Amino acid sequence: MTGIQKAACIGGGVIGGAWAARFLLGGIDVSMYDPHPQAERIVGEVLANAERAYAMLTTAPLPPKGKLTFYKTIEEAVHGADWIQESVPERVDLKRGVLTQIDAAADPKALIGSSTSGIMPTELQRDMKHPERMFVAHPYNPVYLLPLAELVGGTKTSPETLELAKARLAPIGMIGVILKKEIEAFVGDRLLEAVWREGLWLIHDDICDTETLDDVIRYSFGIRWAQMGMFETYRIAGGEAGMRHFLAQFGPCLSWPWTKLTDVVDLDDALVDKIAGQSDAQSGARGIRELERIRDENLVGIMQALKGADGGKGWGAGKILGDFEKHLWAKGGAKKDHLDPSAPLRLIDTKVSPAWVDYNGHMTEHRYLQVFGDTSDALLRLIGVDFAYVEAGHSYYTVETHIRHLGEAKLGTKLYATLQLLSTDDKRIRFFTTIHDAETGDALATAEQLMLHVDSKAGKSVAAPADVLARLAPIAQAHAALPVPEGVGRSVGQKR
Repeated sequence: MTGIQKAACIGGGVIGGAWAARFLLGGIDVSMYDPHPQAERIVGEVLANAERAYAMLTTAPLPPKGKLTFYKTIEEAVHGADWIQESVPERVDLKRGVLTQIDAAADPKALIGSSTSGIMPTELQRDMKHPERMFVAHPYNPVYLLPLAELVGGTKTSPETLELAKARLAPIGMIGVILKKEIEAFVGDRLLEAVWREGLWLIHDDICDTETLDDVIRYSFGIRWAQMGMFETYRIAGGEAGMRHFLAQFGPCLSWPWTKLTDVVDLDDALVDKIAGQSDAQSGARGIRELERIRDENLVGIMQALKGADGGKGWGAGKILGDFEKHLWAKGGAKKDHLDPSAPLRLIDTKVSPAWVDYNGHMTEHRYLQVFGDTSDALLRLIGVDFAYVEAGHSYYTVETHIRHLGEAKLGTKLYATLQLLSTDDKRIRFFTTIHDAETGDALATAEQLMLHVDSKAGKSVAAPADVLARLAPIAQAHAALPVPEGVGRSVGQKR
């Protein structure tokens, strides 16, 4: 068993609620304990935003959403869980006490992760009876989108625990990075603290305001870091000579008085008022949930773009998303096997997300092609042309497409797509796809397409193997008896 079977979240704030959303959308039941009187509302709102983000993030078939249950005690919440995530406020005494309670009540084999941003796990596991299974699993907000968790063991944590934790995170689309040694604030927050400290001085000294500082980050190195990190970015800056040249050229700058990283700014009332006022002017017109949704849309767009990088292999967080989708398709992609071939196959159900609309609020033209592509991919999975098949060197390539736009899809419109085979042989599949408004059934767009089976390594068309043709044959035979859809064989501009 590598995946998480049941999770418990102790603490349901910003981080704990987002952990719960990540687990639930991964099909994992979650037991939650949080004494806050508004905990159910807060976690519910976080989950709603997470579901909205996942609808934009992927069309892969998510598992049925896990069940969320709130309990009145820690002991009840951790019962039966094999992954327990502690996300209570950042106080050593509080966290240590809660983790000791968890340890006493949980299954001895359950993994116990702490979301602490900087407390060393050795301090937290001090009073535990089973400290070997306790570790830091430090995520980044929003946990349901950002895939990283820093995994840090204490002196009593077993190496096997960290490896098992890393393996259990992968099926829910996360990557665990194991640190070799524990250190306060780990890796990520140490880097963030350095940038944050310098930023506070820049505001304090009136070099810029908060909005300008954020613009400098998000319009320059922030984008570079998002896809390549720091050292790989600097290696490129060294040109053909690489990192050694970069260090020789820019290393001496480290001794120049450019930063105040060793000098702590005094966060007095005047500076706090200055920062708070500038921040209110920058973002105060938007509520926190709206800002979260805008953040989620931006992250989804970056991750989706990175998923197609490196010739479709994916890059950075996009590669993690691509691997997660492969896992989802492997688990849920076969659910269409029971489809009745006596009618056009209903292969895709989706919804027009905010990332899919243009300035008019209508579904952007290329998103129609995406839905058509997702539908043809669903057909291919149905006949056995899945990721493993493609990686082995064969696939079907689309060689011709004719699209008609018949209606309008707007933000939030629920859609489904049907596909009817028109003709097949050992190399070709010709089919007709219709995108429907799920509420009215109206046809919004159609596509007539031709796909050709190829040997991708040889770069030429070849006959599909017998097992693929055997899966295709009964569908083709049944669809041959269906009426030819209106629009088949039309030329561009042909009058109706």
